[in-house]
Amino acid sequence: MDPLSFPPIAATLDAAYALLMGLADFLQPVAGAASAALAIVVLTLLVRTILIPTGIAQARAEQTRARLAPKLRALQRRYKNDRERMSRETMRLYADEKASPFAGCAPVLVQAPIVGVVYALFLHPVIAGHANALLTEQLFGVALGASLVGSMSSGTVTAPVALVFGVVLVLILLVAEVTRRLFRPEVEASEGVPGGEAITRMAGFLQYGTAVVALFVPLAAALYLLVTVAWTLVQRCVLRRRFPVEPATST
Repeated sequence: MDPLSFPPIAATLDAAYALLMGLADFLQPVAGAASAALAIVVLTLLVRTILIPTGIAQARAEQTRARLAPKLRALQRRYKNDRERMSRETMRLYADEKASPFAGCAPVLVQAPIVGVVYALFLHPVIAGHANALLTEQLFGVALGASLVGSMSSGTVTAPVALVFGVVLVLILLVAEVTRRLFRPEVEASEGVPGGEAITRMAGFLQYGTAVVALFVPLAAALYLLVTVAWTLVQRCVLRRRFPVEPATST
């Protein structure tokens, strides 16, 4: 059974399809042949605007983690031979501070299904029983449903495909490097958390993992990823001024 034929999934995809087609038609007088690509950008901005409250929660969580880092390091030293006790004391510390070690994960969790929907919209020729006209849309001569890895494996890589995907990937990597440089102190502050070494490694990987994902997904989804990482960088810079993270001091 095709999962896309499951009524709730089909209805979700059809609604997303109608929204994107409506946006593309509205933007066509301005963007011309790139109207669908611009619609992806507008959709991304709308989603990120809706998620601003979760971004604020994430900034508060970063501030809390930095403030608690010295106490967490002290717990690590005190209970380094009793990991179960250390875990209990860590959770008690977060409870006393009315905080959570998992706070701030909402933006990633919410956007994962959205990227999945965009991916599906530009992958399947039929949506909810009707032809998928989005597959005919292009950006600078490159189909929005084309992926770089897919084009390479089929031997259909052209100069426009290489150029468009190259620009998208370079921009994603540039944003990742700027983010890494600006927020490295925040990652270092997380090392006071149990498992902080693993958190640091994972944070470093995630900065560049988006570029790896963009190699495999359709161009439409890669555009979504580019806009969302750029938005995230700007939003974090703005919120850092509102919720500054003070350098942690050892205790």
